[in-house]
Amino acid sequence: MIFNRFNQLAGSLLLTLVTGFVLSSCEEDTDGRPPYKPGTPVATKLAPDSAAGGTVVTLTGSGLGDMRSIVFEKQNVPAGFQPTLNTDQALIFRVPDEVVGGVQNVTFTNSEGKTVSVPFRVLAYPTVTDFSNYNFTKGSEITITGNNLDDVVSVKLTGTPDAATIVSKEKKKLVVKMPATMASRATLDIVNGTGLLKTTQELVNVDKAYMIFGDTYGAGFQDGSWGDAGAISTKEFKSGTASVGKNFQKGNWHLIAFANWSTSAISYSADYTYVSGWIKGASADYTLYLTTDASKAGFGEFADKNKIDVKAGVWNYFKLKLSDLDFWSAGKKLTQVGFRIQGPDKQDETFYFDDLMLIK
Repeated sequence: MIFNRFNQLAGSLLLTLVTGFVLSSCEEDTDGRPPYKPGTPVATKLAPDSAAGGTVVTLTGSGLGDMRSIVFEKQNVPAGFQPTLNTDQALIFRVPDEVVGGVQNVTFTNSEGKTVSVPFRVLAYPTVTDFSNYNFTKGSEITITGNNLDDVVSVKLTGTPDAATIVSKEKKKLVVKMPATMASRATLDIVNGTGLLKTTQELVNVDKAYMIFGDTYGAGFQDGSWGDAGAISTKEFKSGTASVGKNFQKGNWHLIAFANWSTSAISYSADYTYVSGWIKGASADYTLYLTTDASKAGFGEFADKNKIDVKAGVWNYFKLKLSDLDFWSAGKKLTQVGFRIQGPDKQDETFYFDDLMLIK
């Protein structure tokens, strides 16, 4: 009797499972989309009607529940969206980051291929992440990297009428030829089809700077290094045709020095605001110490505020405000500028220096 009851119970459970499976199999499979039927889409409003990449936008109207694609007209850039969050009267999507700037149609297509298009202005202001060089002379070319640079129409030095010549332009790269200017340093005003960008990065006019070393030593300057002398290199340089290299011997705490013991040594002037230059790193990351004989600490000392971190194997740009450094005491002449290293401890290391200058 117990055995029979067990069989009856098992059979009943099996019948229930089979019935449930059959019923569930009869239900229509879905991908989570609301069950809206495709119709003739009608657009009432796209809000906002202009925006930059990444902005959430809402299309309102009717017959919008079965949309399968959204495409921005210029270069046919698709926009992603989540169908399960939309209704027959509202469609929410995000402007794609790679969208091209300017006025264009956005086309919405449903499962039957029916479309509706709405005009939209993509705000794609230019952005700048880096410059190939932060120093320039008349006619020198600089490559600007960033985004939305393919429709740039003008580049000029901020606060001046001096315009750079556009050599070439791509979405993420812009090459310009720099103009003659009386400005000692300036940011750039870059204008594209959307509008104006004023760069945070500042460029320096080499012709207006006090040059300590460019392709050669500045007027009155010569090598005054400790240990191995500095050596002009025409193989390694950031600008022009040459730099100066210095071998820092293992354990010797060497120093490269740019010395001006002549009558042309520069007297203190509060007009000078920055010291800048390029340093090509050695085999590992190091810290160099900028030092002068016009400092409070004295030439060759390690002042913490004068540290410059130099990454290995690449050109490192520095532009330091003199008021933040122990660099130049009022009333003193500047006759020696140097860079010292604590070590190196493992092996000899060579650094290269280019475009070392004082900037007003």
